[in-house]
Order: sequence, then C-alpha cells, then structure tokens
Amino acid sequence: MKRTFILSSLFLTFLLLASFALTAQASPSAQLPQYTTPTPGADGQIIYIVQEGDTCLRIQLLMGVPVAQLRALNKLDENCTLSAGIPLVIGIGGPAGQAPTAGPAPTATPGVPTPTPLPGFASVCILLYDDVNGDSLRQDIELTIADGAVSLSGASGQFSEARPTIAGSDPVCFENVPKGNYNISAAAPEGYYPTTQQTYTLEVLPGSEYYVDFGAQKSDNVIDLPGETVTENRSGVLGIVGGVLLLLGLGLGIYSWRVFGRKPPMQETPRPPGIVR
Repeated sequence: MKRTFILSSLFLTFLLLASFALTAQASPSAQLPQYTTPTPGADGQIIYIVQEGDTCLRIQLLMGVPVAQLRALNKLDENCTLSAGIPLVIGIGGPAGQAPTAGPAPTATPGVPTPTPLPGFASVCILLYDDVNGDSLRQDIELTIADGAVSLSGASGQFSEARPTIAGSDPVCFENVPKGNYNISAAAPEGYYPTTQQTYTLEVLPGSEYYVDFGAQKSDNVIDLPGETVTENRSGVLGIVGGVLLLLGLGLGIYSWRVFGRKPPMQETPRPPGIVR
C-alpha cells in the first residue's frame, strides 16, 4: 500500500514539472509591420526608384511585393540584380490595402527648425529610432536605426520616394513635397520589431515642416536606460529550473523505490522448544 501511494505521488509530480518546463519556454512571436504601395501613374504602372543598397528582398519587405513578381515585371535575372537609380515596376492597377500594425500612432510635429521649403511646397522628415525601453516615446539618447527604410507616397500619385535610414540622430527629410495627402511608412531591418504604428497618413500643406517618428526595438534587447527597469526574458531561466526539478523528482522516485519497495527477508517460523522427559 505504501509503495503504491509513493509511486503515484511521484508520477503526478513528474507530470506537473514536465508541463511547467514546456510552458515556461514559450515566447511570443514578433509582429511584422505592413506597408502601402504608391498610387499608379497615368499608364497604370506603379514605379519604385531603386536606392543605394536596395535588394529585391528589402523592396519586398518595404512595399509588400513578392520577389518573384519583381523579377517577372522587370525581367530580372535569377539573382534579382538591381542598380541604384533605375525605375522598378512593382505593380499595375493600384496599391493593395494593408492593415496598419496595432500600436500607438506616431506624432507629426510641425515647427521644428529645418531648411525653409520653397513656396507652394513642404518639408517632411521621417525618423526611425531605436526604442530601447519599448515605451513608444523617443528619448534624446535613443538614436536612429541604420539599414532600415522610410517612404513618402502621395495618395494621388503627386510624389513617391523611398530612402534608406542611417545611424545617428538625424531624420530622413524629403524636400519640396507638393500639397496633398500622403502615406508615410517605415521598415525596420531584420532583428527589430515595431513599438509604434508603422504607417501614417499625413495631410501636407504648402510652406509647412513636418516631423514623424517611428519606433522599433531589438527582439533580444536587455539594455537598461537610467531610471528604467530592465525587462528580461525569463522563459529560458524557468525552463532550466523546470529541468532541474524534473531530474530531482526522478532521483527521489528511484531512491524511494529502492528504500521502501524492497520486501523484508523471509523469516523462519520459530520452532517450539523441545520437551525433556
């Protein structure tokens, strides 16, 4: 009876520890941003001007156009070789609607000093910053992210341009932007996930200056800002603890079986004392 109770308890403990160890290692997947494409021109073609350092994969991530489609529309080779400055057809007939990534909307801040735009035009500056603490608000020590991309596309096709981002503290500025409604988007490089909405609609007025900030954070970020609490991923630690507890439970079960599971040695029935006559 005692042996059955001990083995049943150890089996239940083993199931509980195994479930805990497997659950502790689960982690949420990074969410990827969505983007909109420029409005087609008069001939129905949607054109993208290749920037320095662009690849077909990068254009796919920025514009949402598969690499196979880029090769087919532009008759590119198997390596999808591109040259800076050439026009690239990314679609025909109009942009596909994309759902914006959930999160706080970026803030457009007019009035920040910048080169004065020409009469009838505006200046739009876009900044993709490293949101180290993940609070969706940019601090002065949070610098720009290199090897990303930002784009400004007119809803009526009046202006469309995309540029890469560089490390530092300066935004990417588009000068001489005509009046109208624009779709602004940002694409962080591999290893980052967005902490703010990655698409934004802006109404541009002549003679105005606009700043739009987009935030992204490294997926393995453990940097601590002054006065902030570090957020650590504890799933790996919990998995190790669960494994140790599992081994201890197995060891305890083997020890208990050896100590309590053995039958006592058989004893001979004592004989009655002999009768002396």
